[in-house]
Amino acid sequence: MKKDLTRRNLLKTLGLATGGLLSLPLQGFGETSVRLHIPNSIKYPAPNKPVTAITLGAGNRGNVYGDYALKYSDHLNIIGVAEPIEIRNDRYCQKHNIPVENSFVTWEHVFERAKFADAIIITTPDNLHFGPCMKALSMGYDILLEKPIAPTEKECRDILSLAKETKRIVAVCHVLRYSPYFIKLHELIQNGSIGELISIQHFEPIEHIHMSHSYVRGNWHNSKATTPIILAKSCHDLDILRWMVGKSCEKISAFGDLSWFKKENEPTGATPRCVDGCAIEKECPYSALKIYYRDRQRTHVFDLPEDETKHGEAILDRLKTTDYGRCVYQMDNDQPDHYTTNLQFSNGVTAAFSMEAFTSYEGRRTRVMGSHGDIVGDMSQFVYTNFITGEKTEWELTSDAHGGGDWNLVSDWVQAVSKQNSDLLSSSIDVSVESHIIGFTAEKSRLGEKTEKVIL
Repeated sequence: MKKDLTRRNLLKTLGLATGGLLSLPLQGFGETSVRLHIPNSIKYPAPNKPVTAITLGAGNRGNVYGDYALKYSDHLNIIGVAEPIEIRNDRYCQKHNIPVENSFVTWEHVFERAKFADAIIITTPDNLHFGPCMKALSMGYDILLEKPIAPTEKECRDILSLAKETKRIVAVCHVLRYSPYFIKLHELIQNGSIGELISIQHFEPIEHIHMSHSYVRGNWHNSKATTPIILAKSCHDLDILRWMVGKSCEKISAFGDLSWFKKENEPTGATPRCVDGCAIEKECPYSALKIYYRDRQRTHVFDLPEDETKHGEAILDRLKTTDYGRCVYQMDNDQPDHYTTNLQFSNGVTAAFSMEAFTSYEGRRTRVMGSHGDIVGDMSQFVYTNFITGEKTEWELTSDAHGGGDWNLVSDWVQAVSKQNSDLLSSSIDVSVESHIIGFTAEKSRLGEKTEKVIL
């Protein structure tokens, strides 16, 4: 049912929702500037004893979440790790003082022992989420699960079913829900500050080098071996749209394909690897020599030695032996480099979401349209305009790529596990799976070239 949006009730809502911040005279235009701060990750007192956890996968995300335990050791204690890359395993064990008997090569080895921790942190590759998650649930572990939940819709539904059956806590790492930017957007939408929500436009610029690194050369270059890019990159965004609207999605139409990173666009003189004497290497924006060797971007994937004087030699070796050194026009990639999804929700709200590879910048952009106000933002700031007063309020923040949400997510998860209360999480496993189903339905629509109904 539509809310009663009389002028008096709307002004009352606006005044209460923002502490009087927006109650300027109706004539003229006012301007207010507010700085949004990333909240302290510790908003709860330490539990009676730290939650103990085993990390499966000591790559980038395993270290991001695991590092929380280094600063807040009275909240979280990492006591085990499974990681097949020896240098990553050794570094993780050293960082967290993990005893040798709790260092494992693969996730299967962890579950050969009886349960010896409170929880499991799953930060393995996408195609290795389902197996360890199901095993951990069956053995009584609570779980922090990196997105996407699993590579297929059936596997996502199976995880949901077992989580319900075992009554274990499963927090999916939808970290954008914990960023001040999206928290404030959600608040302004849900408290009626913009009147009735009508529609949303949301844009995720991947950035051209990030695209070539992760989705042409990198771990997610093949959708069949991992997950479709709409989930691998943008399940965050689908979850945010579902969260901001507050209703289930009913219909989807999606479009997009792989336009540029393919054999027919290969320049004359290109070689299989950028280090093979490619004739156009110096002019190519996707040159592996430029990105990794000369500019030293995204080199964390190479597990470089501690001695920085050996980094150059190590990088050149990786470019000769791994996919990161291959020509972007000669990979076996199939992920779309542009993807547009139109969504209709059960309350009639529509959303248009675009994911684009060919940008010089990263950082989500959002436009929210309501009956009595609108919001325009880009993760670092947003401007809210009140249609009644004409006032514009600008909110600004400075944060990391996930808007400061990583550790705030871990903080809530630790409390949820400690208190055995999943209500302390921003998103239940049910809603997390629902947003993934939206993604699978979008891919079905794109490939089938027709509008699809979302079946929950």
